[in-house]
Amino acid sequence: MIITSTELQNNFGKYLQLSAKEDIFISRNDTVIAKLSPITEVDRQLDPKREMVNEKQDDYSYIGYGKTASFEEFMELRNNTDERIEYIDGQIYFLASPKTIHQRTLGKLFGVFYNTFIGSKCEPFMAPYDIEMKRTPENISMVQPDLMIICDLEKKLGDDDYYKGVPELIVEILSKSTKMVDLIKKLDLYCACGVKEYWIANPWNQEVTVYQFKDSNIQNSKTFKTNETIQSFIFEDLAVGLNDIFI
Repeated sequence: MIITSTELQNNFGKYLQLSAKEDIFISRNDTVIAKLSPITEVDRQLDPKREMVNEKQDDYSYIGYGKTASFEEFMELRNNTDERIEYIDGQIYFLASPKTIHQRTLGKLFGVFYNTFIGSKCEPFMAPYDIEMKRTPENISMVQPDLMIICDLEKKLGDDDYYKGVPELIVEILSKSTKMVDLIKKLDLYCACGVKEYWIANPWNQEVTVYQFKDSNIQNSKTFKTNETIQSFIFEDLAVGLNDIFI
């Protein structure tokens, strides 16, 4: 597959996922300049740490390079700390307080979501709110999406007053220190665990990329830019003007 560098930049998570199955060639000015290729078993033997993402940032960091924790260890830590933490594929991540641009975008998006879903069975929720994501019954992650739409709350509300299902739609707002997790790890996690739609909002570029997932694959994707209106793939009435949330 050959794509342009602009396509790669706008849909990095999508093409990274596809590169696990085939070579992705990146072109600029009609000339191929780079290639994304699947990691082979030989690559792993030569460099076992190559498949790990090292996010050692002050705003978003995990415990131990290359080390994993069990879900039980994570839950023990979660129940004994006031810090915001997530657990993704065996790694524990600490989240710092979001910056102003992040919270301003989140507040405006939540306002649109709230008004859109008044009177319906679906309800918007904001972080911090723990959501369990299960690749398998044994492989559990726990995340705190910035914004989500839940349509089966009453059916999936546990005795501990935490939601036990999968949101229909999730929004993550990029921070400079969290973007690789949102673009790669969370895109893959949400796709695999039954989320139907995933929005990635980039406040600096003033863009929102929307992914529609089906059967653990990306079915549709589109990037919306300044002066355009975001249209949800799965909710006909959910439309958001970019200028309404970024200006």
